[in-house]
Amino acid sequence: MTSVEATSKRPRGFLRQLFSSRPVAIGAAIFLAIILVSLCADLVTNAQPFQIRPRMRLHAPDSSFWFGTDALGRDVFSLVVFGGRLSLLVGFFVALVSATLGTVLGLTAGYFKNVDSILMRFMDAIMAIPGVLFAVALVSLVGPSLASIVGAIAFSEIPRVTRLVRSVVLTVREESYVKAAESMGIPTPLVLFRHILPSCVAPLIVQTTYTFAAAILMEAVLGFLGVGFPPDVPTWGNILANGRAVFQRGPWTIIAPGLFLAITVMTINILGDGLRDRLDPKLSRNAKVAA
Repeated sequence: MTSVEATSKRPRGFLRQLFSSRPVAIGAAIFLAIILVSLCADLVTNAQPFQIRPRMRLHAPDSSFWFGTDALGRDVFSLVVFGGRLSLLVGFFVALVSATLGTVLGLTAGYFKNVDSILMRFMDAIMAIPGVLFAVALVSLVGPSLASIVGAIAFSEIPRVTRLVRSVVLTVREESYVKAAESMGIPTPLVLFRHILPSCVAPLIVQTTYTFAAAILMEAVLGFLGVGFPPDVPTWGNILANGRAVFQRGPWTIIAPGLFLAITVMTINILGDGLRDRLDPKLSRNAKVAA
């Protein structure tokens, strides 16, 4: 077998081993289905999410309206499907921003001892601020937009990623191959990104899944409190906020988006747990011993 064939088969074998775990396979399948349904909302439902039907206010679920209608006569199913786009987009950008900035800060704090204490005390100060209160204050001050909401949520998630990456760097920087790279005069950026960063990838992937789920929940909280996106923009949080006033007459206005939100977050957490079990060498070794 040539080196090229071995290299091409290695990712395939890793993916096969990764998705051989039932939690990972189930979580990935459900999460992918939710993403596809949200992206293909125009094909999944023919109803317009903003179409108001005064005569169909609080219509119970039936064959015409699978999830019923809200207080304005809008199709709840269409609102939920279209609302998933923005909710998932917020989760994606928060996870991306948190992972990127947290990785850079974690590498810096873990490798450079002179800035470690200062940077980590700053991270501790950020973690002491309640995330919901900071997000509400920032969005109320700046105004609701995708950038402000992503920034407000990511602000509270960056310290968690930073602490995770730093803990890995503190262990890896004492390894012999890192010391050998330093003794050879390799520039510090190359040592960080070529020799240390690969050891942070596995825990970082797992943490990113949890950040994704937490961001979706936080966006729903902001929408429910009325400080998220404008009420006319369909998100799962806004749908829940609009339905709470008529919950006694039309409980489906909250049950439907609540179920989508719960299933999405639960699926991402299951996927994260499965990835942790597969990517953590200690857990994988223990599983093999138990088997």
